[in-house]
Amino acid sequence: MPNLPLRRTLLTLACLGALRHAHADTVIDNANGYTLDAHGKVVRFTALAFDDAGKLLAVGSAAQVKRKAAKGATYVDVQGKTVLPGLIDAHGHVFGLGTIASGVMLYGSSSLPAAVQAVGDFAKAHPERSWVVGNGWNQEIWKLGRFPTAAELDAAESARPVWLRRVDGHAGWANSRALALAGITRDTPDPAGGKIERDAQGNATGVLVDSAMDLMDAVLPKPGDVENRAALDGALAQLSQVGLTSVHDAGIGQMQDRLFRDYADHGKLTVRVYGMIADTTEDFDALAKNGPLTSYARDMYALRAVKLLSDGALGSRGAALLAPYSDDPSTSGLLFYPDAAMRAKMEKAMRAGYQVNVHAIGDAGNHQILDGYAALTAQYRSVGLRHRMEHAQVVQLSDIPRFKALGIVPSMQPTHATSDQNMAEQRVGHERIKGAYAWRTFLKQGSRIACGSDFPIESPNPFEGIHAAVTRQNSKGFPAGGWYPQQAMTVTEALRCFTLDAAWAAHQEKVIGTLETGKWADFIVVDQDLFNVVPAAIGKTQVLQTWVAGKRVFEKK
Repeated sequence: MPNLPLRRTLLTLACLGALRHAHADTVIDNANGYTLDAHGKVVRFTALAFDDAGKLLAVGSAAQVKRKAAKGATYVDVQGKTVLPGLIDAHGHVFGLGTIASGVMLYGSSSLPAAVQAVGDFAKAHPERSWVVGNGWNQEIWKLGRFPTAAELDAAESARPVWLRRVDGHAGWANSRALALAGITRDTPDPAGGKIERDAQGNATGVLVDSAMDLMDAVLPKPGDVENRAALDGALAQLSQVGLTSVHDAGIGQMQDRLFRDYADHGKLTVRVYGMIADTTEDFDALAKNGPLTSYARDMYALRAVKLLSDGALGSRGAALLAPYSDDPSTSGLLFYPDAAMRAKMEKAMRAGYQVNVHAIGDAGNHQILDGYAALTAQYRSVGLRHRMEHAQVVQLSDIPRFKALGIVPSMQPTHATSDQNMAEQRVGHERIKGAYAWRTFLKQGSRIACGSDFPIESPNPFEGIHAAVTRQNSKGFPAGGWYPQQAMTVTEALRCFTLDAAWAAHQEKVIGTLETGKWADFIVVDQDLFNVVPAAIGKTQVLQTWVAGKRVFEKK
């Protein structure tokens, strides 16, 4: 006869194990749920269940879900609120988002005097800082018809260096002290892929465009580990608050990779990160030694892509155009590299097995990269890597079908259109604008668009992106009827490009992007039904809860 005390002990342990298992499952109940299926069709549900590993067990009616969940499951009643798949931003800059809040914020400055005043106020409030840095100025909003100058910035602060990045991140504004520290004089040549703005006498006026900003970055103090961790903490909190459960970080190096892995190892990475290595230089050589990292720490981190830059931005006239700018015939913008040099970078990444994602704004930039993809994807048989064009902002009409033919993913940012509407057509004219921000044209040919925001250049709030995609209007409802409304998306298409197709663009559609059995329980609870509110209200959606892998990482107080 078996030993009775041992038998009782084994029975007790078995019961405790069963009890633990019974309470491991969680059911989200009484939901007004929307998800997409694998084909992008809307599916309704009222409940979902996930296990203690954070994987979905069932999605459907309350009865269907109850049959799949363990008897002792924990029930969370969301009281009829709308539940959606966790949203994905396919193009952002995580550390940039966290860092930006610590400097001068010029995003709301409506005039040059207001911006100068804001810089002066910030400088007085922070006498301990050796540099005054900030972001967000936009001379187009100020209606200057020109760039601001160092002399104008000197009025705010002249003793310490001041360095302010433009809203698009492709130009910077320096005061005289900063120019001197960087050694920029009338004799300093324009670097390849960049431009030093000058006056009629050839003197630097204070604005550096694209790669010319590297001259300032070389003397700007570098943040340390404490600052970097603070930036990451701040960014993760912001991203969870707006309902993002995954982001594609467009350009990281060894420091960012180290911290992402460290945070993932210690359960502090509350948003999934799909990393793109910045360029194919030293950081790539170090990070690519073991090849692409397809998944790390339960799909919380991946590093299987490379981010390259073809040209600059439209607002600073750095975007490379096939013909001169309509509002400045003296320039056609800047290609950062000759065709051969750019193709060598693409080839290096493809040869190592990485997805190649290239920033291209202007039609010349897009054309250059499409030619590169045409030459290389067949050679390396890499169509399956789902190479991407980041922004695909102004594309000549004859090049748009090439995206589909070559299997190139247009990674686009809806709020760029509503932010750029004040100057885009002035820059490229009535004909070229037909291929700009052309979401409907891409969708009609069968391209899968991965949507993002390019935060912190734009707000990371994906509901503002969905609003822009559906209405082609800014947050103030301008213009009436939408800007080129024939290019708008439906609500379903906009949701898809911020979920399923963004996941697909990162090779992650089998684990995230929709709420389906076996995928991670990444979902959000919001305060209104996107499918039953007027389109103008979509951008005002508030996130009540954010869940990643079955863990609640944010709850609105």
